[in-house]
Formats: sequence, structure tokens, C-alpha cells
Amino acid sequence: MAGKIRLEDRECPLSATLGVVGEWWTLLILHDAFDGYTRFEQFQENLKISSSILTSRLRTLTANGLLERRRYQTHPDRYEYVLTELGRSLRPVIVALAAWGNSRLEPDQRSMILIDRETGTEVEPVVVDRATGRQLDPENFVFAAGPAASETMRARYAGVVPEQPTSGPRR
Repeated sequence: MAGKIRLEDRECPLSATLGVVGEWWTLLILHDAFDGYTRFEQFQENLKISSSILTSRLRTLTANGLLERRRYQTHPDRYEYVLTELGRSLRPVIVALAAWGNSRLEPDQRSMILIDRETGTEVEPVVVDRATGRQLDPENFVFAAGPAASETMRARYAGVVPEQPTSGPRR
């Protein structure tokens, strides 16, 4: 999928991420993995996906470190696909996408909801700043050129905020 990224977007983290997980089937495979599916047959049966597409997507997810391929049987060799730490770190993104989709539906039209496991209460996820807990709304939080930004990227975000030295995200 890297060929689909425009040259000027190659440094953009959003473009790079979409190059790995931007395929429709890929997100659905990850969703199944979060639900505990690990075996090729499980993904294929649940998603009704062709073998060739599933093979391709699993290969991409494995090559990019989101899934780990582990042998669970010999004679013949059979493998399962287990989420890595990097893969598990995508869960908030999947949760946010599902919540966005549900927000467009009436409550009685939602086929899947996010609930608190302990209470069973439906929850509404939001993306917040880790340090302050503030919701990342566009009025208060904007993108800006980072330390490795090219001149093109710096020009795109010129004037957004005064340039300040950064040492990475706040923790």
C-alpha cells in the first residue's frame, strides 16, 4: 500500500499509519483479533473473506509487527496470529472508530456497543490528553510541525503555534 501514499505525505504519521492499517479488511481483522480470534479459519469464517485477501492482510500485519505468527501444530504446520504489544496499542483507535460509527446511529440501531465489563453500562469513549485529561477538541489542540518536519511540513503548519523545542510527547 506504500505506493498509494503521496510523496509529500510520506513523513505524515497519518499517511504512514494508513499504509499499514488503512485497508478495510485489515481493521476488521484487527477487530476480530481484539475479540480473541487467532486462527486463519476463525478470521475467514467470521469475516467471510477470501483466502487470498486474508493471507495478504495477515502477512502485512505480521510484517509490520502488529501480529505475531506462532505455530500451534506440526504435521501439517498450522499457525495462529497473536496481537503484539504494538498491535494491542491500536485498540483505542478501533474503539474510537466504532464509537464514531455508533454516534451516527440511533441507540436502538447499534449492533455493537462498548460497555464497562464490571457494570455492563454503555460507555462513550473520547480521546484525551494523557497529562491533563482534557478532551482533544480542535479549538484547543492542533497539529504542528514536529522536530523532524521537512520544510514542506513546516510551511503547512507555519503560524499554528510558535515553534518551541520539543523532546517528544508529554507523559
